[in-house]
Amino acid sequence: MNRGIASLGMYDHPAQHAANDRLWGEIARRLDARGIRAPERLDRSRSVEAIWRAPDLLFAQTCGYPLVSDPDLALRVIGVPVYDVPGCAGGEHVSHIVFRSDDPAATLDAFRDRRAAINARSSNSGHNLFRATVAPLARDGRFFAAVIETGSHRASVDAVRRGRADIAAIDAVTFAALRRFEPAAIAGLRILANTAASPTLPFVTARSTSTATVAALRIALAEAVADPSLADVRAALFLADVIPAGEDRYARVGVLEDEAVAAGYPVLR
Repeated sequence: MNRGIASLGMYDHPAQHAANDRLWGEIARRLDARGIRAPERLDRSRSVEAIWRAPDLLFAQTCGYPLVSDPDLALRVIGVPVYDVPGCAGGEHVSHIVFRSDDPAATLDAFRDRRAAINARSSNSGHNLFRATVAPLARDGRFFAAVIETGSHRASVDAVRRGRADIAAIDAVTFAALRRFEPAAIAGLRILANTAASPTLPFVTARSTSTATVAALRIALAEAVADPSLADVRAALFLADVIPAGEDRYARVGVLEDEAVAAGYPVLR
């Protein structure tokens, strides 16, 4: 019988692979005990975007922006993680707007007509939150001289460090992972400001997943978060709690986009 697909690829720095593997192993064991045949291993063989669209998706983590902006993304929210990271209280998160330490700019307005890096236009933390922050400063729908798409937050950090871009918005949990596991990657960077907060990246399953399986997933997650023997795993992942929730919690993500559009700034540029 097909066990389906599981992924934790959104926050999966190489130094966190072992922790994510162990966390999933414990969740899968608890699901198996309830008669739900879960995949034994996390899928790292394909992109997260492909995994989100898999009809047999059992468990994954998705970005909040495509969840509300892509009508073809047939996902159901299981829960909202709470991260023990600055700017991430109560199931919310921010992005840090970062720039080079030797740059004399002191305010966001000082980056007008300069170069920005984003991981992808489908990203909440790298694009949607960044756009919402810049929108009040834009003139005639424009603020930056250029915007480059890098493909990942890690690549955006590198673009700023190497001078290909001057500024970027980096997800706070990703930034915390780089600070802990790869400090050289952010050496020479400073945080200029934080974006507005929005709900953290949700744990999801395919919309076709049965109500009973969704309930079992929520129980397994809650047990894993409370298990004292997994304290080191949670610490490695900055994971403090998981709040049961539905898609309605992510309406704020869409509101931020609507506000930017209303301000005449539909595209970060």
